[in-house]
Amino acid sequence: MKAIIYCRVSTDKETQDTSIERQREELEQLAALHKIEVVKIIEERQSGYDIDRDGIIEALALIKDKQASVLLVQDDTRLGRGHAKIALLHEIRKLGAKVFTLNEQGEPELSETDLMVLNILSAVEEFQRKLVNYKIKRGMNRAIENGYRPQDNLSNLDQGGGREKIDVPIEEIIKLRSKNLTFHEIAATLRGVGYHVSKATVHRRYKEYIEGVNSNKE
Repeated sequence: MKAIIYCRVSTDKETQDTSIERQREELEQLAALHKIEVVKIIEERQSGYDIDRDGIIEALALIKDKQASVLLVQDDTRLGRGHAKIALLHEIRKLGAKVFTLNEQGEPELSETDLMVLNILSAVEEFQRKLVNYKIKRGMNRAIENGYRPQDNLSNLDQGGGREKIDVPIEEIIKLRSKNLTFHEIAATLRGVGYHVSKATVHRRYKEYIEGVNSNKE
């Protein structure tokens, strides 16, 4: 098991030096006791109500990169306070990691209210995921109904749906646009066959194409 030790105090006062040093030492002892490999020790001085903290963002990045699966903190208030704490706990759970506190010798015990909020956040994200999938399906169906055949037009479709492709196929954008699809529907359709592209990118590429055509006419 690999972990990140996270220590935090809320001010830059020298009186806080002892606190942050004690947090680090106690958490190092905790890791040694449980034979946990510490890959990074992060210390920062910032309010727990702030979510935009360089230290905690670095910790999340390491967890996302699978360099660690546990975040060691003295107690859950070191992780954050108020909405910031709940947001961070939710993000850590999404990444498949855990928070381990020294005070509780395990995962923090959350209040019923905190658990309710976490469940609501999970439900909202699941709804958003299903909504995105629905929009992709709807865009693809509309394109096919208008005569679009991705199997004929996308030469690398057989590489597998969902695979990100670097190049955005301008010729497919033009074809779909000619069938009166919106830029949002075009982007959803292309994502459905593996092109990782946003509505903004589709609109920009189309605009560049039109400007290029117009300039050639002049």
